[in-house]
Amino acid sequence: MPDDRSDARATSMAGTTLTAGTPAGPPLLASRLAPAALPEPVVLRPRLARLLDDAVTHPITLLRAPAGWGKTTLLASWRNAVAERDSHAPAWISVEVGDDADRLWAYLAAALRSIADPAATPVPDRAPRPDELELLAAALAAREQPAVLVLDDLHRITDPAALAGLEFLLRHTEQRLRLVVAGRTAPPLAVQRLRLAGELVEIGPSELAFTGDEIADLLTAHGVVLPVAAVRRLRERTEGWAAALRITALALHQQPDPERWIDQLGADQPEVAGYLREEILAGLAPPDRELLRRAAIADTICAGLAAALTGDPAADRRLSGLAEETGLLHHDGGRPAWYRCHPLLADLLQRELSRLPADELRDLHLRAADWYAGNGRPADALRHSLATGDWGSAAELFVTRWPELVPYDRGRRSGPPPASPPPEAVARDPELALAGAADRALDGDADAAGGQLRLALEHARALPEPRRSRFGRLAAAVELTLARLAGDPATVRAAAARLLATGAGPGADGTRLPPTGPGPGVADGTRLPPTGPGLDGVSAVETTNAAGAPRADVSGADDVRAAAGVALALLAFDDGDLTGALAGFGAALSAARAAGRPRTELVCASRWALLAAFHGELRAAEQTAREALALPPCQGWSAPLDCAYAYLALGLVALHRDQPAEAAANLALAAPAAAEPPGAALMAWCQAYLHADEGDVAAGHRLLVPARENWSGRTGELAVWLLAADVDLHSARGDLPTARKLAATGPPQPPVGPPDRPAARVVSVVGALPGAGESYVAPGLPGAGESYVAPGLPGAGESYVAPGLPGAGGSFAVPGLPGAAGASEASASAAVLAVAAARVELRAGDLGAAARLLPDPTATSAADWPLPVRLDAVLLDAVLAARGGDERRAGRTLEQALDLAATDGYRRPFTRAEPGLRDLLTAHLDAGTAHWPTVSDLVRAVDVPAESAPAGATVVPLDEPLTERELTILRYLQSILSNVEIAAELSVSVNTVKTHVRNIYRKLDTTRRRDAVRRARELHLI
Repeated sequence: MPDDRSDARATSMAGTTLTAGTPAGPPLLASRLAPAALPEPVVLRPRLARLLDDAVTHPITLLRAPAGWGKTTLLASWRNAVAERDSHAPAWISVEVGDDADRLWAYLAAALRSIADPAATPVPDRAPRPDELELLAAALAAREQPAVLVLDDLHRITDPAALAGLEFLLRHTEQRLRLVVAGRTAPPLAVQRLRLAGELVEIGPSELAFTGDEIADLLTAHGVVLPVAAVRRLRERTEGWAAALRITALALHQQPDPERWIDQLGADQPEVAGYLREEILAGLAPPDRELLRRAAIADTICAGLAAALTGDPAADRRLSGLAEETGLLHHDGGRPAWYRCHPLLADLLQRELSRLPADELRDLHLRAADWYAGNGRPADALRHSLATGDWGSAAELFVTRWPELVPYDRGRRSGPPPASPPPEAVARDPELALAGAADRALDGDADAAGGQLRLALEHARALPEPRRSRFGRLAAAVELTLARLAGDPATVRAAAARLLATGAGPGADGTRLPPTGPGPGVADGTRLPPTGPGLDGVSAVETTNAAGAPRADVSGADDVRAAAGVALALLAFDDGDLTGALAGFGAALSAARAAGRPRTELVCASRWALLAAFHGELRAAEQTAREALALPPCQGWSAPLDCAYAYLALGLVALHRDQPAEAAANLALAAPAAAEPPGAALMAWCQAYLHADEGDVAAGHRLLVPARENWSGRTGELAVWLLAADVDLHSARGDLPTARKLAATGPPQPPVGPPDRPAARVVSVVGALPGAGESYVAPGLPGAGESYVAPGLPGAGESYVAPGLPGAGGSFAVPGLPGAAGASEASASAAVLAVAAARVELRAGDLGAAARLLPDPTATSAADWPLPVRLDAVLLDAVLAARGGDERRAGRTLEQALDLAATDGYRRPFTRAEPGLRDLLTAHLDAGTAHWPTVSDLVRAVDVPAESAPAGATVVPLDEPLTERELTILRYLQSILSNVEIAAELSVSVNTVKTHVRNIYRKLDTTRRRDAVRRARELHLI
């Protein structure tokens, strides 16, 4: 609900009474010492009430957000709820404009007297002297119950001296004074010190924003019922802003088509525009408002772009202030910082911008285009060049940087598209129409892009060489983009073949055809994406445009290989062919780096990292994912989907290393990847095992089942991974019959000669291509009539029968696994399912069946298995050997597993292994191992499973409480800071920190940082 203070307080003031006030001062308004009446209907938000209940255990809670985010309404409803269940209700003060130190303290005195014994708590009626402050601090520190004080609209206090007394009380009342502060900007308090000391809880727009369920509750309370999809669109458009939602709820009563009204919701709505102008923009200083208005020319803004648009060298400071102090801008969390406005505020600012004189508006577009072109954002530069009618620059941008103008995210940009170039300009420069097609494709408008492509072809027939050949390559690239937008795999393959035909010359590395293997290895055998030369290694072809001006064409064979390779790798990825996609992205990544194309590099690196993590190359995956996130295209929300895949890779790496908190954090950042089927399936796989590791197997299974259903009808390795996970989770829940039945279905078989694969020999349809009319076969694609079988999957009809297993006829069949004679040579996909099936029998207690099903991890083909699968197989083999009494073989096998896990830091296969592994690890310590520190740590980890405590278990209190300094350090232990960094933060020696950490471990009866944090949370210490 918005901050409806004006109406609510007007109603309350009708019956306002005056308190006695001070003997020498004016009386006090009772309406300022209690919250205003809540606007009807009131929507309860238990999520935020619980958040405040937890936050008020800290010395200060800060609610900071712009107008209309529901701060006052939330605090008032929470205070009323506390008053109903507790006699110690928080005191309340509404701060008003003009309050100085004396006036504020007059109300503070009245508020404190309402919750404290005036005789025992001497509160001065004006700004206190130091001796009076000490007496008050001592009296508050002696209280049994903390005094909770709500200060609403504290941003109206601009003089820090007025709050000096409150800061003193916060420092010297032994946390018996708790402040809950609400305001539009940061209060003049020592916020940084409070934050570092762990004494501050901050609640901002992201927490105050209405969730989808809360929006539905609000609309229902107003008598409006909308479908789920419409509620979701309303949430996206308003970002949960309470004021806009209340305006919407009131307006929908009069709308004959509410869903259409929501789709068109914007700043053209008078109520929305009026609220934005009066409550948000009116309070800004003129330079800040002008900065926001000029910045509206772009979707997102950074300091450099803001300075270019405004000419203000202080733009960086102004942007930071608008984000940190007012909350009007959202920070992307990167460096350099990028910011964006709320969508409705951006809409209003863009409408104001459109009313500028044409010359001033054109100047802004030119400034933006120049800055974007020089800072690695060619897609934005192209949009602004077209908008301003700078046709020469637009064509130049497309010719030289077309690989970075390929749309990989499907989101539409804000604002209307620029006008199409005039026919006379296209006639002089057909590449200009291709630039227009690329811009329309970036918006997802395939029809408009196709029209621009046809227009370009009409004017390109008379082009001379070598410009004709170059145009053919550019047109083929646009054609590939349109094929990808259409979503037809056969068309994409044909278009990729045509593009490859135009770039048959050597690339920067001297090769002529796209490589089919992964990047080169490093000393330890780990595959890393190649790091080729930059632009210096790419040949340039000088041509001239229609006006005779030179134009450099830096798009050569490497660009062609990268663009076509990405398109084909994305097809493999979408088909679930993880191995083929891994090789394809690796090859395209090599070409993109050689050509110096960071946008293409990001697409390849993010997905390569994810697939490498699934294959088990954790170190390479982590390094590549972090490099991808550091690329310029990842800044300023410009590539959310690709960045999400990099975060998903980091989440999977953390999962394999048994770092559940880090895994969960990265998976939360990877949410945009769920917009694509393979991303959604891989995320569900990770989340399912994360929940299972935390002890909630059922919750994990609930996430996995719909992922399998959504992937049904597709084949590839991903289908096998999902099936194996389903088998594993069914057996973990004790449902062994269903697990066996699923394993018996075997891996989904790919069709032979898929219907969407056209004859690979395609004829160029672009007349400007070299050798028009000649046929071309894309490397790596089978010719017409050839069959295709996904690599790694056995042929149709193969099966594996393990005699003696429970099931019909006394046997358990796993189709798709090799026969008994070839059991040692299982394919990678077959091994994934075979290991899961063997684990089912081990959990059932049938060691013989498990041994027969388990593929041989020492076979030659095992080197091609994903490392997690191979590790699981080796550890299962070790457990089976130990249970069979062969301790020597069990020890040798366990050492092999430790060898395999050492390079990439695997822990999860050990910490989440089958029962009995801890005894095996303990015996291995006594027998001797080359991995003694690792085994010792794993023994402790398996001995104390942090996530296995049953829900509702009794928490034993501490025998010896933690000191204040230990509590401070304990709060830092939640972060990723090392002991050295914690020492630097607290200005103490690292030995002091280590001493405190040892005392914390001893008092909490733990031996590890993660367990100490978990135990502290159970005790509500943090």
